[in-house]
Amino acid sequence: MTKIFQASDLRESTSAVLRGAGSSEAEAKRVSDNLVYANLSGHDSHGIGMLPRYVDAVLEGGLKPNASAKVLLDVGSMLTIDAQRGYGQVVGEEAMELGIARAQQTGSCIMALSQAHHLGRIGHFAEMAVSRGLVAMHFVNVLSRPVVAPYGGADGRYGTNPCCIGIPMQGRDPFVLDFATSRVAQGKMRVAHNEGRRVEEGYLIDEFGNPTTDPGVVVVPQSNGLFGALMAFGEHKGYGMAVACELLGGALTGSGTWHRTADAKRSVINGMLVVLIDPAKLGTQQAFEQEAAAFVDWLRQSPPAPGSDKVRIAGEPEREARASRERDGIAVDDSTWGEIVEAGRKVGVTVAA
Repeated sequence: MTKIFQASDLRESTSAVLRGAGSSEAEAKRVSDNLVYANLSGHDSHGIGMLPRYVDAVLEGGLKPNASAKVLLDVGSMLTIDAQRGYGQVVGEEAMELGIARAQQTGSCIMALSQAHHLGRIGHFAEMAVSRGLVAMHFVNVLSRPVVAPYGGADGRYGTNPCCIGIPMQGRDPFVLDFATSRVAQGKMRVAHNEGRRVEEGYLIDEFGNPTTDPGVVVVPQSNGLFGALMAFGEHKGYGMAVACELLGGALTGSGTWHRTADAKRSVINGMLVVLIDPAKLGTQQAFEQEAAAFVDWLRQSPPAPGSDKVRIAGEPEREARASRERDGIAVDDSTWGEIVEAGRKVGVTVAA
């Protein structure tokens, strides 16, 4: 069963729990706004369903409320920033504001962000950049229980390691490509498990390395105490992209890579390498605007394939979801809502069941 909530109600409940977990009013609002915005964008995997895990991470000490981004190195167009295990939605925005300002000043910025707690939907940071006319590239690694199997392997060895590219489009909506390098985001498996759904074939292997459609294999321990794993998208190609994200987002930023036995800790630590470019300072602004628009128009002229209504570009499904969910509300399954109620109880906050 599911309940339908208005975005404003979810923001209020989420913010109350975050305050109970130690966040200032400003931080709680910022994080809750970001989580609900992910739900509105159609990405429930990165929405309020993450709240119970955040509360557990705070109680364990792996997530530090009210931490701020700390600049470790500032050399021209290069920035190195320590997020100090603060809420990724907060320290990520702080870091992006610094990087955006620097790119607008110098024409480009390479920013290394380390030790951020779960950054959430990476597309949000790309949207920040494209709204200022900048191109943005993000490479992210995930230090948490390894949930993705390497190509040719039979158990989880790394995280969902997202990659995101944002490109502004003069006079029209931007291109925002935001994807996990696994076949599907881990959070989407949590949502499917809570809703009691099976998933498509080709997404998962069980704890023995065999194909399965049961999302529970990556959500709860199986009979032998082990977990299954997600598969990389595109076989060796997605696997290669995931490794690149681990090396760039984890190793190059100094945030760390995963190479140890999994534990049960609830924190999710992200490293992110960001490359920002200002087309206005590259000398190709006019050609960029004309050619980008011409190419997207060319794509849209393709006749719809059977079962499709039209050709879309990255970012368009999220914008459509926002319009729909702002109007019709956000569906939350009973299991997820029960977990949120329990998270509130842990920090002394009553959330209506």
